Amino acid sequence: MSDFPVIMPVYNRAPLWFEKGEGAYLYDDKGDKYLDFVAGVAVVGLGHCNPRITEVLKKQAETLWTVSNVFHTKVAETLAQKLVDNTFADTVFFQNSGVEAWECCVKVIRKYFSSVGKPEKQRIIGFKGCFHGRSMTAIAASKTEKMVGGFGNLIDCFDLAEWGDIGSIKNLITNKTAAIMIEPVLGEGGAKRPPEGFLKELRKLCDENDLLLFFDEIQCGMGRTGKLFAHEWDGVVPDVMAVAKALGNGFPIGACLATAKAAQGMTKGTHGSTYGGNPLATSVGLAVLNVMTEPGFMQKVCNTSEKFSIMLETVVKENPSVFSSVRGRGLLRGIECIVPNSEVAAALRNEKLLSIEAGENVIRLLPPLTIEQYHIEEAYDKISKAVKRM
Repeated sequence: MSDFPVIMPVYNRAPLWFEKGEGAYLYDDKGDKYLDFVAGVAVVGLGHCNPRITEVLKKQAETLWTVSNVFHTKVAETLAQKLVDNTFADTVFFQNSGVEAWECCVKVIRKYFSSVGKPEKQRIIGFKGCFHGRSMTAIAASKTEKMVGGFGNLIDCFDLAEWGDIGSIKNLITNKTAAIMIEPVLGEGGAKRPPEGFLKELRKLCDENDLLLFFDEIQCGMGRTGKLFAHEWDGVVPDVMAVAKALGNGFPIGACLATAKAAQGMTKGTHGSTYGGNPLATSVGLAVLNVMTEPGFMQKVCNTSEKFSIMLETVVKENPSVFSSVRGRGLLRGIECIVPNSEVAAALRNEKLLSIEAGENVIRLLPPLTIEQYHIEEAYDKISKAVKRM
């Protein structure tokens, strides 16, 4: 028998074994309680084992789990309509994860230009530091050695611009360019916001050059910034958008959203998914979206975000030898570290506060959207203690 790990060792896992979640907390196999400011990497937007979502899942599990997509289900249609009603989109295709939703968006873009007689337009401009997932196409979009090393020849249809640099994008546009792709707030790349007005400039560039605008809101969407989707802060709408993570509050679901114009090439047989849009996933997604669109929900997230930001700015100010700045928006926040971010993450774990590392030596903090003031105060105490012990 091999002594190779039974789970492939592709993660540098922390030595923690969690068995229970409740609200903003996780409990390990020893019964120790951790304040969870990772939330499954922006997945558990409504907190662990949210009673409303759990009840919906239980009820659906007793009725129907899955059915082939050659048939209809009312719950999938209802969730799709709710997403259309609350976004720019005219149509939705459900997948099982963020990267699947993102891949679907790439197919929508390329199929659109093929359908309008411009098959040469296949290239997509993204940004250095981007992260869109771990599929072969998604790693080709990032181009970093950590992502692509050893995987051989990859699809060549992505060009990377400098983050926040319009001139850099203009230099990459050719007659083969199909779209510009961006995370409205960078997640893995360092919890960064683009410069003021940048998304509007991208929209203008797309309109002027016959391009589609593609937003990846897998991490920054679903209420994470205080609006249902982060691009709403800029008053800009995309043509296609990938959504996942918090849409299922921990249950696997993703969605590709598109305008009718962008999706016109996606006709019968051009795409599919065995599990995509299954009743279990879409019932949970609908319950999550119902909560997030209730009057006052997003305002509460905004209020919490403001308090959270003040706390983080205080932490940076009090510890200038450890931290240099606060990044991000809403409850997608990063603290730029002076010392290695891995050391900070370990110190926070020792104080039973969970965080996650990001690019550019940043520690990301992604608490559930439902946290209260006392959670913020608890996090401040844990960060302060962790820094003192480092």
